[in-house]
Amino acid sequence: MRFGLLGPLHAQIAGRAVLLNGPRQAKMLAALLIDANNVVAMERLVAVMWDANAPATAVRQVQDAVSGLRRNLAACGAPGTLISTRRGGYEIHLAQDQLDLLEFDHERHLAERHTTPSETAVALRRALACWRGDALVDTPSQVLEIDAARLNEQRAATHKQCLAIELDLGRHREVIDELTALLREHPYDEQVAEHLMVALYRSRRQGEALQVYERLRRTLADELGVDPTPPLQALHQRILTADPALAAPAPSPGPPVAPPDSPAPASPGPAMAMPVRQLPLDVPDFVGRAEALAEIAGLLGGSAPNRARVAVVVGGPGVGKSCLVTHAARLASANFPDGQLYLNLAATSDEPRDPGLMLAEALRALSIAGSAIPNALSERAALYRSLLVDRRMLVVLDDAGHADQVLPLLPGAEGCAVLITSRTLLTQLPGARHIDLDVLSPAEARELFTGIVGWGRVEREPGEADAILDCCGNLPLAIRIASGKLTGRPAWSLRVLRERIEDESRRLAELRIGDLSVRASVDLSLRLLPADAVRALSLLGLLGAYTLPGWVVGPLLDRADGEEVLDTLVDASLVRLTATDALGEPRYRLHDLIRTCAMEAAAPLPTADKRDAIVRVLSVWLDLVGRGTDRLPGGLLAAAPGSAPRRSLPDAVVDRLMADPIGWFDAERDNLLGAVKLAVDWGLDELAWELAAGTATYYDHRCLYQDWQHGHRLALDAVEAAGNARGASVLLRGLGQLHIYQDEFDRATRALETSIELCRDTGDKRGEALSMATLSTVSRVQGRDDEALERVEQALTIAVGEGDRHIEAQLSCSMGVMRLMQGRLEEAESWFDGALRLATALDDEHRMAVVLRRFSRLHVERGDPDEALRCLGQALATFEKLADERCAAYTLLEVGRVYAGQGDRDRASPALERAAGLFHRHGDRQDEATCWQLIGDLDAAAGVHDMAHHHRSRALRLWQTIGEMNQTEAPARPSSP
Repeated sequence: MRFGLLGPLHAQIAGRAVLLNGPRQAKMLAALLIDANNVVAMERLVAVMWDANAPATAVRQVQDAVSGLRRNLAACGAPGTLISTRRGGYEIHLAQDQLDLLEFDHERHLAERHTTPSETAVALRRALACWRGDALVDTPSQVLEIDAARLNEQRAATHKQCLAIELDLGRHREVIDELTALLREHPYDEQVAEHLMVALYRSRRQGEALQVYERLRRTLADELGVDPTPPLQALHQRILTADPALAAPAPSPGPPVAPPDSPAPASPGPAMAMPVRQLPLDVPDFVGRAEALAEIAGLLGGSAPNRARVAVVVGGPGVGKSCLVTHAARLASANFPDGQLYLNLAATSDEPRDPGLMLAEALRALSIAGSAIPNALSERAALYRSLLVDRRMLVVLDDAGHADQVLPLLPGAEGCAVLITSRTLLTQLPGARHIDLDVLSPAEARELFTGIVGWGRVEREPGEADAILDCCGNLPLAIRIASGKLTGRPAWSLRVLRERIEDESRRLAELRIGDLSVRASVDLSLRLLPADAVRALSLLGLLGAYTLPGWVVGPLLDRADGEEVLDTLVDASLVRLTATDALGEPRYRLHDLIRTCAMEAAAPLPTADKRDAIVRVLSVWLDLVGRGTDRLPGGLLAAAPGSAPRRSLPDAVVDRLMADPIGWFDAERDNLLGAVKLAVDWGLDELAWELAAGTATYYDHRCLYQDWQHGHRLALDAVEAAGNARGASVLLRGLGQLHIYQDEFDRATRALETSIELCRDTGDKRGEALSMATLSTVSRVQGRDDEALERVEQALTIAVGEGDRHIEAQLSCSMGVMRLMQGRLEEAESWFDGALRLATALDDEHRMAVVLRRFSRLHVERGDPDEALRCLGQALATFEKLADERCAAYTLLEVGRVYAGQGDRDRASPALERAAGLFHRHGDRQDEATCWQLIGDLDAAAGVHDMAHHHRSRALRLWQTIGEMNQTEAPARPSSP
């Protein structure tokens, strides 16, 4: 059992991450952990959960949150006594080694008791090793932020104390890098600058020591208008005159202070929400490969003399490269505490993965989202390397094709290692060590075969077993296929199988290894399957190189018992059960070689039959996308249905999949993009645009801008080629909204104006209203208020005429905003009231929260900030419940504005900083700039001019970036919906 506060909130029991149901449980756990082994009063828990304006039912809601937390902990194996109820509150009971904060405090106290500097430094290093980043970086609570700030200050103080002691111990060369990083984080800290100057001087780098002083002097003069303190000036003079008293002391004879796994100072980049654990499932019956495993372990070992950062496992198809690397990576995982990243490069597929897309996937795993991911390959690679520079991670690159595909994915950090599988030598990779993987030895092959088939059957026919293994050429994939057939047919003797495979004329040899081939074994498997299973495998090959849910086989075959056929394929080891997703659904995948064979087996089938099968599967995807979108909060991005067919799974299956719609979309992200591409490839333009447009609400909710753009662009090319004006209008509207989020207003305007024209051409009134309303956002953001108002009025007139109350509710709110900007408060209130009534009648809690957020501005204008904060608190609670980060950020921005208007810097700044962090995470430069500008204004009013300059400069740089993107110099207004 292990919990963590010193970084992102972390909870793990029996090797399993504890699922926390939303921010409230996370806040409760964090509050209990901060005061572990002490009673946390109910009043504090209420303050942590709501910050201010707690509801009348606050105590009951805290009790419910703690009860839910207890259930989730117990489900992972925690004892029932972990959290106990105490008079007036709760208490969590943890041992020192179960919570990083307790370990940190213990090591600091040990450091205080040590009598020698060397022992003190070792203890301080152990204390610093407890940290994974800034404390509670992902737990939003103003009360907890105060505690987090206190802990972060303790960490900084401990780090400075440790480096000062090590400097006095004569370890000046070793501390230079850490002092340099620390000075970057604290550019005004003269104590850190002093230590760095001394360390550089003692390392015979006098010129660099003087440069540190000069940079600090200029910084203090330019930004604060002051000079360095006299002690630092004196040190500068002593370095100039080479004062002998500055000479280094004799190095300490004690052991090195920093152990090999001591972390460097935290990277200024974003911290991962949790350590990345992406390795695939291990093979339970893995056998042999002792020599290869030992070689990999030696290459990955931190202290091994032959250690290499990059190891490439090379071998022919089917020799077990991926199984070996997965097994080896899991064995080595303890050496990489910051996690294991797994990327399938799919070089042997029809569409090898582009390194740019793989970098985007890796960056998302490292908590970079939305348009915060750069567009250029080189920029993505640089950001990826920066995020890993101070981490110890293992990167597994499966199925690499050539060096150009791999090079951008190599981390530059010494603490990281890379395992690669490939069918060819990658000699262009600098410093890479290659491991040539051949087939199994006879003993290993027999062990694998016996483990699957059973010892009794092999002992009864040992000669037949040897003959089967000879026919398989000791190739692991062929052995698994043959063994699977025998396991699925217990009445067969081994002789039956041997007679079927010993004739070489029955083995096709396209995929060779020596005189044998994987293809021969696959064809053998196909001959032994029933006809419906062969057909299923053939059609599965058409769906692409994706990890698929089990239900796809039913629509492919147009029969209800598709999963029974799938079981036959799994039993034959032709389809692999790779994992169980977060919803508890099994996931299946065809090995690349088997998928190739399946596609060739499908070639003789009539094209009409294959097309019908594809349409049936895509029709189910479309139906599920629609059902999932209907269950997502708010949003008007989903278009009215087109003419594409829809096919439903059984109600029980749909209910199970849609119990957690966000979780379902998360699990099927790759497949949903694959479905769009599949529709495009088969010329199904109507299905293509409906599938692409249907996922927009999910992409909007998760800020998955790369997926959004990729799917829409694929489908748009198809509908434009087919002359499908309706589909083009919907996709252009979606792209227009995406461009607004990315501050690309010129591109948004072009897309939306074209969408409006197409809507008019096709008579799509609802689409015209939505596109016009979205275009009004561009007008408003760019300060063309009259134009914005005119466009909102046009859209509203259409929506009312069409009887669409959802659009009417949104646009009524927009009208309120416009009237408020004109100072016509009574009219604004009327529009807001109408929008709120409509949203309430529609039971649309997300829209209600949006209106309340907008309504708050009216209350501020009327001099009632308390009522404004009440509205904002209610809106924020809704957005947090719905996990809508972007709308939560807009709400925090408004909260900051209200407090700023009251001159309350202590409350305004934390809210604005939280909002800025969320905007930065999702690439919203414009609203992030607004936050930093407001914070800078508050700093200036408080007389903190150095911070004011820093924050205002940050805002200006963001606005300049937006201006360069849109050929305008004027800062745009916030773009919140």
